[in-house]
Amino acid sequence: MDTQPYDPFARGPFPVGVRTIHALDPARDRLFPVEIWYPATGSDALAHPGPHPLVIYSHSVAAHRRSATFLTTHLASHGYAVAALDHSEVVAPELHPRDGETRKERAARIDEVISSRVPDIRFLVDHLLDLASEVPIGVDAERLGLVGHSLGGWTVLATPEVEPRVRAVVALAPGGSTNPLPGILPLDLTFGWRRRVPALYLAAEDDTPVPPAQVHDVFDRAPEPKRMLVLRRADHQHFQDDVEATHEAVRAMSFDGEGAWIPRAMRPMAELCPGEHAHLFVRGLTLSHLDATLREDEAADRFLAGDLECELAVRGVEVLADRP
Repeated sequence: MDTQPYDPFARGPFPVGVRTIHALDPARDRLFPVEIWYPATGSDALAHPGPHPLVIYSHSVAAHRRSATFLTTHLASHGYAVAALDHSEVVAPELHPRDGETRKERAARIDEVISSRVPDIRFLVDHLLDLASEVPIGVDAERLGLVGHSLGGWTVLATPEVEPRVRAVVALAPGGSTNPLPGILPLDLTFGWRRRVPALYLAAEDDTPVPPAQVHDVFDRAPEPKRMLVLRRADHQHFQDDVEATHEAVRAMSFDGEGAWIPRAMRPMAELCPGEHAHLFVRGLTLSHLDATLREDEAADRFLAGDLECELAVRGVEVLADRP
């Protein structure tokens, strides 16, 4: 009997293996680079015998499949198989911005980017389950969770409408508000889920493009069961790797059109919480949510039902639970 207290913030017991494959979707003639993180047996990186719950990570716009390795490796160290692809807007040349693009052409391209997102996720799930010989990791099709950031957060909330295999969702600063800020993609969410899909919503208090009010708009319309927490003194890039450098790089950018205000509105990193605190927040809460839902772990259930603000405060991380 395991007498160790439940600690979702600590690294898990498994070494982490990483594998890159390429998955061809012949229906759309798109070749997707795919990264897979999995629990290994040792330094030889052989997969630990499964089956393992499968988690798909969906990246934000202008990002890529390795944008949140702080999270994907953490989950793999706890016995999850985690996969992420470069979404269609990264791999398909016809979805790349073009010089001299008219407003109408840009709108049509953005519509195609958005409409490609959910099919990308469904394709990846099918590919991983169908090609067990190419990916001999042992994934469990009955225990599928989705995690996504920003546009990826919207993606993982839209997918359960058409994908019945999804059993849990974690949305990190998701798009999909009914009243997005200028320059932010307008994304529809109807939450036409036909079954129970527990969802965790994580937001950042000083998120410039997707502030907590926008996430609350999504959260309030979402079905139960659901839980939301807000990380104090954090911005949109706090959900990615290398928070400090990424945040300041975005602040130094010049955005075109309606989004030009975004870099100017961002607070300097020195005024925000460190990336280490953000990673602790995301890792621990995401893992406990997936443990409680995909593994039906009673210790994870008790942890989530407890005082999460206190649990994080003792680790130096300030959060607001459900409502600021």
